[in-house]
Amino acid sequence: MPTAVVAIVAGMAIARLPLIVVDCPDPGALARFYGAMLDWKIDVSADRASACAEDGQCISFHRVDGYRPPVWPTQERPQQMHLDVIVDDLDVAESAVIDLGATRHPDQPGTSYRVFLDPAGHPFCLCLN
Repeated sequence: MPTAVVAIVAGMAIARLPLIVVDCPDPGALARFYGAMLDWKIDVSADRASACAEDGQCISFHRVDGYRPPVWPTQERPQQMHLDVIVDDLDVAESAVIDLGATRHPDQPGTSYRVFLDPAGHPFCLCLN
């Protein structure tokens, strides 16, 4: 039986990743933040919102009552997930995301990337490559 399972898995994907979902207190605000940063179209409803690229890549944001942001870099409340986005110039990108509502995290452990918090407190990184 295990051989049949391996053969099926090798011939096709078991799943596809159509969407990343991020919990937050205000889905519309977070969709507008990421939509502006990535130049993606946003769609907002009462408890959900999304930011989507023309090629179909999407990030969805869902309202969670009692949301508590992660505390990074400690594990007091683990980050659970974070996004890395590629930029051409860290200084230019930093200025732009701060204008959109991001906060630069005081702990900056690398030189080829910078850590920020989105408006809901999720860590994300601007990366050179």
